[in-house]
Amino acid sequence: MRVAGFLAAAGLGLSFATLVGVSGAMAQGGLSAVQGTWLSGVSECAEIYASAGKGTAFKKPVDIFAPAFIISGNRLRTPQASCRIKSAKPDGERQLLLLDCTNAVAGNEIRVLMSRQPDGSLKRYFNAQDMTGTSYKRCSS
Repeated sequence: MRVAGFLAAAGLGLSFATLVGVSGAMAQGGLSAVQGTWLSGVSECAEIYASAGKGTAFKKPVDIFAPAFIISGNRLRTPQASCRIKSAKPDGERQLLLLDCTNAVAGNEIRVLMSRQPDGSLKRYFNAQDMTGTSYKRCSS
């Protein structure tokens, strides 16, 4: 329950995230193919994100329940957590991300399965048996 709650709070159980995908592109190009802001659901990107200097940040006040995340370098941020992407490696047609995440009350190592879709979106899967996944659209790169 603790891990499931943390994933939900981290936005990875998001609706996370956590993200990523692309068997080929991730393995070949690292995280460069998935840099930017990502959002699931019916919300509009402008409702969740705002420009912040040279990048993008969550709009204030932050909607802690927004199924959204930002990938910048080897960092993945959700409305409630900040994660360091420790590794990303192929797992069949998906990518397995190993994240070191912290929020206001805890720190955890999290495993996230993601895949890049032909339309450019990402899908996050709850586990290896999940065939449906949760889709995320790119808001900005």
